[in-house]
Amino acid sequence: MTEEQVARGTRRSLSGTVISDKGDKTVIVEVERLAKHPLYRKTVRVRKKYYTHDEGNSARVGDVVSIMGTRPLSKKKCWRIVEILKTAPAE
Repeated sequence: MTEEQVARGTRRSLSGTVISDKGDKTVIVEVERLAKHPLYRKTVRVRKKYYTHDEGNSARVGDVVSIMGTRPLSKKKCWRIVEILKTAPAE
């Protein structure tokens, strides 16, 4: 954790893959988790998309990033990129 995260208290943080970087200062991050089906008890993959603020337009499609909850920045955007954990291979 960085000093900024400690000073702001505990906020929800997730990690996922960037699936779109077409917006200006906005990327869409897909977070995948495992959950049990309520009736059949089978483990299934649950995917969710998060609109995320990227101030420097530094994240690209395929990057694995860490995101953190923040105040609402627009109608759908209330997450921001903390760091890029792994960059995608160049095409």
